[in-house]
Amino acid sequence: MELPKGLRAVIFDFDGVIVDSEPLHFRLFQRLLGEEGIVLTREMYDAIYLGMDDRECFTEALTRHGKTAALTKIPDLIERKSSLLMSELADRVPMLPGAADLVRALAKSRPLAICSGALRREIEAMLQHAGLLPSFVGIVSAEDVTHGKPNPEGFTKALAVINRTDNPGPPIVPTSSLVIEDSLAGIEAARAAGMRCLAVANSYPVPALKRAGADAVVASLEGDPFQEIRLLFSGN
Repeated sequence: MELPKGLRAVIFDFDGVIVDSEPLHFRLFQRLLGEEGIVLTREMYDAIYLGMDDRECFTEALTRHGKTAALTKIPDLIERKSSLLMSELADRVPMLPGAADLVRALAKSRPLAICSGALRREIEAMLQHAGLLPSFVGIVSAEDVTHGKPNPEGFTKALAVINRTDNPGPPIVPTSSLVIEDSLAGIEAARAAGMRCLAVANSYPVPALKRAGADAVVASLEGDPFQEIRLLFSGN
């Protein structure tokens, strides 16, 4: 498989792109926020919180519902959620169709990184379990950024990691980088970082992803996502 020369790096989101963990994240947020007297529906989660990191989710939910006295509990809520998540995924990592094959194929010729609002230990554990950790030259996780998506900080830092660790040639610029995302906030962040974005309709319908500004949209990473990737960089 030959990739266009204009594509020099690929940055993957994690939850909802590589692993099917968004339903679990929702259930855990629902459980922990329920203990604080907040009812969280899946519709609310998708509309407001999907794409945020844990700190942003808890902060937004507690503030939105007038539970500001509970903001001091956020570090404990994050730790509890992560422990519950790791326990749930100890025996099985729910990989999304086509994700592992795409990662392995791209890693043969391009440097890959992760940019995610998940915690580093969660990302590394699941990638290790799936045998994909060596495919990535770097990970930018929730702990590594001051501002989560839709702020472009994470994608900018991910490209900087690639340039430091696996780029013997001229610096890779944002326009030579591809982001693979599933969330509206992630698409906005990729665009703000000056990168092209392939969106996969695992969390939102195709029309919503197109309206958000994705450069291309696929129903899943199965089949031939390379066709869309080649088209995105065909002029380079």
